[in-house]
Amino acid sequence: MLADSDERTLRMQMIPRNPRNGIYPATDDYVHAMEVSGAARFLFVSGTMGLDPEGKAPDSLEEQLSLIWSNIRRILAEANMTTDNIVRLTSYLRDASYAEANQNVRIAALGNRRIPTTAIVAETLVPEWLVEIEVVAAA
Repeated sequence: MLADSDERTLRMQMIPRNPRNGIYPATDDYVHAMEVSGAARFLFVSGTMGLDPEGKAPDSLEEQLSLIWSNIRRILAEANMTTDNIVRLTSYLRDASYAEANQNVRIAALGNRRIPTTAIVAETLVPEWLVEIEVVAAA
């Protein structure tokens, strides 16, 4: 068993690293980097789609984004984590016009937390999949 002081040293910390000089500014919805120390576990979540439990994608972007975040929460819960544990996120958008909706749902899902994030416009494996999101979480 660890002493109290040892347990405190092992507690995970997430420190946003957002330089303000010598680099372009980050916008309000993300940070350039997240330093993670004291993490005992990392969870690497593969690209997650907005599919229902039967594997079907609804037609609308909004419904798919809602399902994506529901699916991500379920995957995180399996590892005893929440969206508070997400330290990195990548979105794959089938169309650049999905960027704002994707951003708004991400901001709502993360609350006041800002993490490093990247959005890439890419062709998805199945045309009905409008967005795919992968995350890295730490605890």
